[in-house]
Amino acid sequence: MRARLLYPLVPLAFLGCSDGEEGSGSPGPESATLIAGETSLVADAKQGVLELRRGDSLVLTLPADAFVLGSVAEVTDEANYDPAPLLAGEPIAKEPEGLAWNAGKSFSIVKSTDTAVTLRVSHDGGFVSTVELGVAADDRLTGKLTPADATRLAYLGLAPKVGADEAFYGLGEYFDSVNHRGKLRAMQLEVSSAIESSNNEAHVPIPFVTGTRGFGFFVENPYPAAFDVAKADPERIAATFGTGLASEQGLDFHLFAAAHPLDVTRHYYDVTGYPRLPGRWGLGPLVWRDENDDQAQVEADLDAMRSLDLATSAVWIDRPYATGVNTFDFDPKKFPDPKAMIDKAHALGFRMSLWHTPYLDEKDPSTESLRDEATAKGYYPKERGLMLNKWGPLIDLTNPDAYAWWQALIQKYVDMGIEGFKLDYGEDVVPGLLGARNVWKFADGSDERTMHARYTLFYHSVYAELLEDEGNFLLCRRGTYGDQVNVSVIWPGDLDASFARHGEKVTEKGETYSAVGGLPAALIAGLSLGPSGFPFFGSDTGGYRHSPPDKELFTRWFQITALSPVMQIGTSTNDVAWEPTAENGFDQEMLSWYRTYTRLHLRLFPYIWTYAKRLKTDGRPIQRALGLAHPELGEHPDDTFLLGDHLLAAPVVERGKTSRDVLLPEGDWLDWWTGKLHTGGKTVSVSAPLDTLPLFLRVGGIVPMLRPTIDTMSPTTDPSVDSYATTPGVLWARVAPGPASTFKLFDGAELAQKDLGASFELSKQDGSELKYGVVFEILGLGDAPKSVTEGGSPLADAGSAAALDAAPSGWAFEGGTLWIKLPAGTKTAIVTR
Repeated sequence: MRARLLYPLVPLAFLGCSDGEEGSGSPGPESATLIAGETSLVADAKQGVLELRRGDSLVLTLPADAFVLGSVAEVTDEANYDPAPLLAGEPIAKEPEGLAWNAGKSFSIVKSTDTAVTLRVSHDGGFVSTVELGVAADDRLTGKLTPADATRLAYLGLAPKVGADEAFYGLGEYFDSVNHRGKLRAMQLEVSSAIESSNNEAHVPIPFVTGTRGFGFFVENPYPAAFDVAKADPERIAATFGTGLASEQGLDFHLFAAAHPLDVTRHYYDVTGYPRLPGRWGLGPLVWRDENDDQAQVEADLDAMRSLDLATSAVWIDRPYATGVNTFDFDPKKFPDPKAMIDKAHALGFRMSLWHTPYLDEKDPSTESLRDEATAKGYYPKERGLMLNKWGPLIDLTNPDAYAWWQALIQKYVDMGIEGFKLDYGEDVVPGLLGARNVWKFADGSDERTMHARYTLFYHSVYAELLEDEGNFLLCRRGTYGDQVNVSVIWPGDLDASFARHGEKVTEKGETYSAVGGLPAALIAGLSLGPSGFPFFGSDTGGYRHSPPDKELFTRWFQITALSPVMQIGTSTNDVAWEPTAENGFDQEMLSWYRTYTRLHLRLFPYIWTYAKRLKTDGRPIQRALGLAHPELGEHPDDTFLLGDHLLAAPVVERGKTSRDVLLPEGDWLDWWTGKLHTGGKTVSVSAPLDTLPLFLRVGGIVPMLRPTIDTMSPTTDPSVDSYATTPGVLWARVAPGPASTFKLFDGAELAQKDLGASFELSKQDGSELKYGVVFEILGLGDAPKSVTEGGSPLADAGSAAALDAAPSGWAFEGGTLWIKLPAGTKTAIVTR
């Protein structure tokens, strides 16, 4: 369906200024400038335009016609003013009677100080609005569009002008493209006949977009909305909100600017809150089954992962495990001694989480007493709309008593030793359908028009408050702006166990469907969420719908999740890597690959955790789409990303492919597996057999890792389990000597390298945790070094990597790889080629 730009964008030649004080008739200034650090916002009333600049660079403009008021014959309480179907041109969408889009024609400056400017905007149709602009902090400005008379206004809109060739990131979780140019993005769930799930899959819509020129545009409003991202007009982002009877409250927005688009997200966090970090164990591999048979099966899985040497830090138990949904217990027939099961998991170095929802099953007798209590005390919403689950109405968590009651019930699990939750569903509150409301009314006076976005805040916070800041884990399907302060990790719901792209027609396993999306969609979703304020993401490795995955799909999927901030592994058909079936085709070869990639993910903990800790200072996504990290390339592929600054991954997301082209940024890059050198600034063709994820280390890069034997991040009482919680141990670091660089880790430890031509220098400094020495690993040298010294004295050649492992210090060279082991303390090694 072709999108329509519903309001006209008028020419600006006739724009002028009017009164200095609103209604006074005295002329105001023709221009005013707000300075926010290196960013300025210039209001030019004569030209009728606002210009957002950083230094000398123009990053965004707001002409007078960027401010839009949508009027109707009469605004009623019965109507649902969701603009998305109208913008999409849906033939069955009912346009409100008398709808007119009243764009701004001109503005005057009615008040101006060093930190604030007020504009009076004249619109088509005789409407008038006020735009208040202010300096919030360096590179950050606030704005508010308020109509003078909102009696007939059902919509408020903002349509800034952008670069014709600019790319746009953020806006939440989407499955079709990392670059939103040319897309219409609804800010709520919508009916969609184009997808098997019957909805648009907008589970985490965020009204915040970043342009590759270095601007950020955030509209802080929970009403139904849609962003036309340069679709109807290649030089406009049109954000339209169906504010209805709340139009008089206006529309709050924020403008950000940064030297690099990766730095824009920090300003968004300054406004909405910084992300809650998951517990460290949440960054180790996590394994689950969709349905556990019983306690014996869970315990057998724990034993299997340890006996098979599969690096794993946690498990969660998906439904069903309780007597009913939700009875806040374990079914005694299946789980006769849940405390013993949890204790066993802890002893073996696993944390444990549970699946949960905000419902009580109306059809299950086991929930009757809880349902009676909820009804008697008014813990359900006052009015309920269409329910999108099979159990019953939501608990009204806007009611403080219901909130406390639900939290006390959850505490039962926490007291048993449960450390995290997978929070599913909670998406029943949708604005409506084709102009009609889907009425929900809550204890705090709110309804579905805002609670479609805000219920999730109550739902997630009721669990988040019970979990330790340093040990929490909340895996959530839903999210909204500001929810990153509660949510540890987003997972994208039920993706297809396939290589299908979002919306692709698929015929396999005897059925035909329009795909929600499989492996490509999972990758795109994670890369979209990072610049949207949710830096921790983990898809169901292998997919969920139409499971099981086969050997090829499962392998390609765990290769990607190994290089994601979170690696969680499970399918709807209960597939685990160590259980081959006729349907999944898993085998011992695949299990060995799985062992390699799960351990690689765990070993990358110090690298990933350092970037996680940096979020509070730089706000940069941990996992970064190539086009966002390197906008100078002018390309925005969906299948290439950087993990931090030094690693570039180019996964295979098509069935049967064993090679692929990779666009490398400027500089030199080393193949992670072979040490082969590639020159960047161009596209290279690389081999990608099924066991290999194309992965590259930037020359000059440093990647700190844990030891090769590490099993878990979680505490253990079993001496055979190698846990970081027992000892961080000797730090490892893979290095590609090049231009001088330093990597400062989360605990203050520092690693540095510098290529001196005929030699190179490697240095280390201990931190508060990582203080037991380091093993530097250097690939692709070709020949053994002439000498390796530390502090002016030769280091001993251990002869082999195995011998070096047992030595306190020294070096070894095998097969083109050099290892240098330095003891605790501040040390520097010089390697002469």
